[in-house]
Amino acid sequence: MCADEISSRARQIHFSSLVFDAHADTPQRLFFDQFDLANRDAEGCVDIPRLREGGVGAIFFALWVPVEITGRAATQRARGLLDAVLKQIEIHSDALALCVSSKEVMSAQAKNRIAILLGIEGGHAIDNDLEILRKFQAQGVRYMTLTHNAATEWADSSNDAPRHNGLTDFGKQVIREMNRLGMLVDISHVSDSTFYDVLDTSRAPVIASHSCCRALCDAPRNLDDAMIKALASRGGVIHVTFHDGFLSQEYANANRALASEIASHEKEVGQKFGDNEARNLMGLQRLSNESIRAGKLPQVSWEKIIDHIDHAAGIAGLDHVGVGSDFDGAFMPSGMEDASKFPFITEGLIKRGYGETDIRNILGENTLRVMAEAEEVGHLLNSEKP
Repeated sequence: MCADEISSRARQIHFSSLVFDAHADTPQRLFFDQFDLANRDAEGCVDIPRLREGGVGAIFFALWVPVEITGRAATQRARGLLDAVLKQIEIHSDALALCVSSKEVMSAQAKNRIAILLGIEGGHAIDNDLEILRKFQAQGVRYMTLTHNAATEWADSSNDAPRHNGLTDFGKQVIREMNRLGMLVDISHVSDSTFYDVLDTSRAPVIASHSCCRALCDAPRNLDDAMIKALASRGGVIHVTFHDGFLSQEYANANRALASEIASHEKEVGQKFGDNEARNLMGLQRLSNESIRAGKLPQVSWEKIIDHIDHAAGIAGLDHVGVGSDFDGAFMPSGMEDASKFPFITEGLIKRGYGETDIRNILGENTLRVMAEAEEVGHLLNSEKP
């Protein structure tokens, strides 16, 4: 499908909706390469021109800290990423607005500015210190993904051996403090035990900012049907992500079969680009594309995104599904290479029989609603304090 194949109805719905992407890793490019978001770039996935072309009105920029960086260095890395984002917002204040609440997102939309929101990816960035969490919140951070691909000292990860059987007592303190601060708790990347501990602890709805459905692709990062149902029962939202390895079982299986070759490629790319995570990811994306062209990995179609939205909606209900691309942080399927391709999602949902209200909810209104509910819980908890 090309852009000309987007129907007039899809265009009308899409470009009059709040399109809210719950997760992108673009800050890496801003931090390491001083990339200017005003430039429509041949590399990467996100910049102002392509956000405009894709009708994206709000996007969470993830302050991702690799698990190898720990302690105060992890905090400093997250702050460096945050500063890089704030610099771009300052330079391009005519097009971008830092938003710290659901009301500010709506205000930015009314002013035709793209709402930029901040989320920490990897709870190790707070260095086991609630005061650091509070400082990040004061600087505009509005969600935290509790773990990345390794356990923290207080929460287990889906991609690591269990250390705590879920959340520790301090981990539960983190959740309660995030509730008080009005921050969204993000359970993408956590273990199943951590997931259920979070639901038992949080007084606010929680989100999965970038996760798919395990029933369609059996990756530990994805949520099974019971988890999706439990998330929705507490008012939460699963944001379907676009990464090939979470969308397609065929791709995931082939990727596992190539594990040793991929590890060798990762080492080569790492030696070439050092600690520049943005360049490392782009190098790995190029190698993935070469493997697809060589027939070693299957090509994944963007329509798989619609399959996962469809499945999640059937389990959770239409008020509990959104989108979280993982642009600039993962391998994108064919037809969804960058933010300009977002209208295809609306076209795909129309073809599956979704009505206009439901499409608007999936594109962004569900995300806005869960933000507002987390904020309300924060107000309530603060009012309860003596």
